[in-house]
Amino acid sequence: MQVMSLYITGHLNVVFSAEHRKEILRYIYCHQNEDGGWGLYIGGHSTIFCTALNYVCMRLLGEGPDGGLNNVCERSRKWILDHGGVTTIPSWRKTWLSILGVYEWSGCHPNASGVLALSFLYSRSSSKNALLLPINLHAYVVFVRRKFVGPITPLISQLRQELHIEPYAEISWSTKRHICAKEDLHYPHTLLQTLLWDSLYMFSEPSLNRWPFKKLREKALKLTMDLIHYEDESSHYIIIGCVEKPLCMLACWVEDPNGIYFKKHLSRVADYIWVGEDGIKMQSFGSQVWDASFLLQAMLASNLSDEIGPTLMKGHNFLKNSQYSHPDNMSSAEKLKIELAKVRDEFKMSESDCGSARVQVAQLTTKIKHLSSVLHKKIYGLKCEGSDTVLDEVMKSWHGDGHKSANS
Repeated sequence: MQVMSLYITGHLNVVFSAEHRKEILRYIYCHQNEDGGWGLYIGGHSTIFCTALNYVCMRLLGEGPDGGLNNVCERSRKWILDHGGVTTIPSWRKTWLSILGVYEWSGCHPNASGVLALSFLYSRSSSKNALLLPINLHAYVVFVRRKFVGPITPLISQLRQELHIEPYAEISWSTKRHICAKEDLHYPHTLLQTLLWDSLYMFSEPSLNRWPFKKLREKALKLTMDLIHYEDESSHYIIIGCVEKPLCMLACWVEDPNGIYFKKHLSRVADYIWVGEDGIKMQSFGSQVWDASFLLQAMLASNLSDEIGPTLMKGHNFLKNSQYSHPDNMSSAEKLKIELAKVRDEFKMSESDCGSARVQVAQLTTKIKHLSSVLHKKIYGLKCEGSDTVLDEVMKSWHGDGHKSANS
């Protein structure tokens, strides 16, 4: 999806060099299944969702229709067409293909976008309620409402011919909304669900395009973009994960292709890149504090404090500098940004998974605090000043909320 967003904005070759593109393709080659498709995870059964997006990615990165290692493109396209073409892709992915321009919006479920967009109007007084709707839905509201379609380039026109079993101009898109390949269907659609989608498709869009709902909808979309910008700022444009990142970046580009928000997004794409033995992949979460806390815990458990002292101190400083501050003269926009950031962390990392990020930071800072003075004396010959400040604030914040420490 990151490749698709960069292609739509015209920055694919700017962000990803020829070597980047080569390594991304190598990763795709390495994990193709024997039947020609790709699964949701490495070794998983092939699905239309994963196979179609990997095929599109390869074509956008420069592979020809029959190109790639061991005829990878030809084999994957055959698998797609043998399973009904991309019209059988799940509804969420239909939206992505519509944004790219190889599918039509009339073949997508409305996703209750009008209802979601209008609901944001009533979230002004409670940023927590607004953020409980995942940030990717915020961006989807923008695209669905505007029926946004990227530039139709010669390559997109070719993909329209390659990915469908019928001529693109002759496809009855409205009949494709409920279609989903059996490989992608986790649970059969119920009659009630089908009636709900059909009702929204036939009545919600026409109604919400009329006064006064149309005016309210425009205000709701403005608020939605504000929430996206607050999320961008509070996460320093890393965003919560690799799905939300390209969506928010593209939403900012749609709003203003030359705007500062989009340019800041471009500068943080590299944070998601991970080079492995099998090629370049995108990391799942943009959670640097969380990742740093796990790494520091592992290093502390090694009992090698004397040997890795400088690394521990740098990690401690990173955690300290990453804490939120609450000056009394903070503007309302800044307060909302920090509130959204707090709620995002709580929503993303609960005690039921790997432990709250705040618990991890508090526990780590406790351990590093006891080492800090010794390490500073041994390494720098100095006394560590202010090392208790962050610990005290974090521990007060944690215990003040009435939570109990979670075992990781």
